[in-house]
Amino acid sequence: QVQLVESGGGLVQAGGSLRLSCAASGRTFSMYAMGWFRQAPGKEREFVVVISRSGGSTYTADSVKGRFTISRDNAKNTVYLQMNSLKPDDTAVYYCAADRWGSLPTEPHDYEYWGQGTQVTVSS
Repeated sequence: QVQLVESGGGLVQAGGSLRLSCAASGRTFSMYAMGWFRQAPGKEREFVVVISRSGGSTYTADSVKGRFTISRDNAKNTVYLQMNSLKPDDTAVYYCAADRWGSLPTEPHDYEYWGQGTQVTVSS
């Protein structure tokens, strides 16, 4: 079992930055690929970015490429999402998720564990 807790969301003006954190329980964090997804009201959950178990590889959605960066610290059981140049369209609940088996999974059904989400609101 892995429990995930996101933090760092909030209200920010367009063009601003936020850094989300996702803390994981357990001693097997390094065995999981970690992804970030987001879901805006009335929309489906959308893939944002994923990082491999070692942190050596990442894959980023085109919608946030060049603005969002994922990183992880396996010693701290934490994955981060640095979000720069935020736009109103980035407004959503952001979720982190853990996948034991894939390399760089991008589909929600690939992931076994999910956090409760953290709200990010970008004002224009």
